[in-house]
Amino acid sequence: MPKLKVVQVGNSLGVILPKATAERLRVAKGDALNCVETQGGIELSPYDPGFEKKMMAARHVMRRYRNALRELAK
Repeated sequence: MPKLKVVQVGNSLGVILPKATAERLRVAKGDALNCVETQGGIELSPYDPGFEKKMMAARHVMRRYRNALRELAK
């Protein structure tokens, strides 16, 4: 695992990801990362479990009201 360097970004701190790490995470400039504290430290992930839960609810609503949404789209 490569060492990450903490740098000053305005009034905040940032971490520079090596190119290989960014490619492995499939993230690019401007992407958001999900940060979770674990027993072993901090886990960074481009996946947000809360977003997935919201998308499942949206899919359910879209299936249930498919005909109404189709009419509204006209």
